[in-house]
Order: sequence, then C-alpha cells, then structure tokens
Amino acid sequence: MKKALIGSLILFLVGFVSFETLAQEEKLTYNEHSVYPIPFANQMYNRTVWRRMDLKEKQNRPFFSTSNEITRIIIDAVKDGLIYPYEDDSLNKRMSKEQFLENLKLPTDEPDDFGSTDAGFGDDSGGWGGDAGWGDEEKAAPTVQYYDATQLNILRLKEDMIFDKVRSRLYWDMQSIEMIIPATEVATGIEKSVGVFSYKDLEQLFRSMPDKAIWYNRQNSAHHRNMADAFLLRLFSARVVKVSNPRNDWIQDLAPDQKSALYSSQQEEYKLIEYEHNLWEY
Repeated sequence: MKKALIGSLILFLVGFVSFETLAQEEKLTYNEHSVYPIPFANQMYNRTVWRRMDLKEKQNRPFFSTSNEITRIIIDAVKDGLIYPYEDDSLNKRMSKEQFLENLKLPTDEPDDFGSTDAGFGDDSGGWGGDAGWGDEEKAAPTVQYYDATQLNILRLKEDMIFDKVRSRLYWDMQSIEMIIPATEVATGIEKSVGVFSYKDLEQLFRSMPDKAIWYNRQNSAHHRNMADAFLLRLFSARVVKVSNPRNDWIQDLAPDQKSALYSSQQEEYKLIEYEHNLWEY
C-alpha cells in the first residue's frame, strides 16, 4: 500500500514538473514584443539593427503630414492613456505619464532674485514692493509649455533582421520606436530622448485609428495608407546607426567625423542587403 502511494506521489511530482517545464518553454517560444512572431527554433539568423529616421526627409514626409504627424498621434495617445512609454529600447521598464510629460517640457529661464522678498523691490518695508506699493499682488504662476509635435522630427527604430528557415524568407521585425528631440531644439545642443514605445503597441494604435493614423499618399489622395501598413511595406527612409556588436558601439562613435559615419552607415546597409541576396546562393 505504501509503495503504491509513493509511486503515485512520484508520478504526480514528475507530471507537475513536466507541466511547469512546458509552461516555461511556451513563454520562451516567441518574442512577446513581435507583431508577427517567429518561433525561436525557426530562426536561422537574427541580428538587431538600429536606424535613425528623419521625418523631414522627403520620403518620410507622409508620416509627418500637417495635423496628422506620427509624433502628435503618439503624444495624444499617451495623454489619453491608450499606450505607455518605456525608459529604454529593452522594453523592460515602463515610464510614467508624468515623466513623459516632464521630458516634453520646454526649458524656461526664470529670474533668480527679481521678485524675491528678501530685499529690494520685493520687501515688506513700505517700498515699491511693500504693502502700500506695486508688489502687493501675488505673482502669477508661470505657464508650463511643451514641445510641439512638429518639433520632434527624429525617430530611432529598433528592429530584428530574422531569416525564417521554415518559410525560407527574411523578415524585418520592428521592436520599438524612440521619440527624440533634435539637437537643434535643445539648449545643450545634444539630442534628448522623450520616451521609447513598443512597436506592437503602436501597430495596434495605428490600426485602431484608420481616419487619423494616415500615411499621406502625395501621388494619389484616394489611396492613403495606414501608418501600420506603411511600416510593414517599409515605405520609409532610415539610415543604419548601429548593428548589434559585442561592445554595443554606435557607428558614429567609431567614425572620426560625420562624413565618415555616414559612409560607414551606407556600408553597413550594403552588407545587410548583400547578406539577404547571398542567402539564395546556398
């Protein structure tokens, strides 16, 4: 009787452990941030590529049409609680709405001493700022101003270049889009990140807004496209700024000047195209 109970217990524990193992394997089967997930077991080749997309370029202007800018759509969606940003492109830690709006604030230059109550115009000793003077009214609170969507014309795209050995096809699996304030709009002259968004969330957002998330067709106004379809069809221009490497180096960090960085970026693009072409030689 004891042997039968022990045997049943062992079988139960083995079954439970097997179930837990299978559950863990199910979680690791797909990339949770992929719009069209490809099983890891089917990926013969995978490389991560970062691109810089300037929305003021002619090819990218359809994403930046007046009143339907992609940046405006994203900002409004965050304010309405439809999507949420992340702190970096690993998409592991969410950013609060308050922090996102803080990153969008325009820098202000407030006076240090003018209007203070220590001495001078703002004192209470009967001078200009005293009880009987001009300064008896409370100072109005400064109005908070934010960057306009038209000022945010730089996006950084992160995508995986995956070759599916089952379908024998190369896929570009976009993971995230980072919104950046260009250096020309920042007092320090250094680009500032506003927030990173999961492309899977953005794709669902674009699909839910067929009348607003429009890729403007300048050739035929009867056939505008949804922004999700435009990204799927790769109707954008974005140069390579980094390809996954052991030191996590950016192309511009390895180049002595901007001209060399642009040349190196084009070389990396050609290497990716050449790899895709040579896949059919095997």
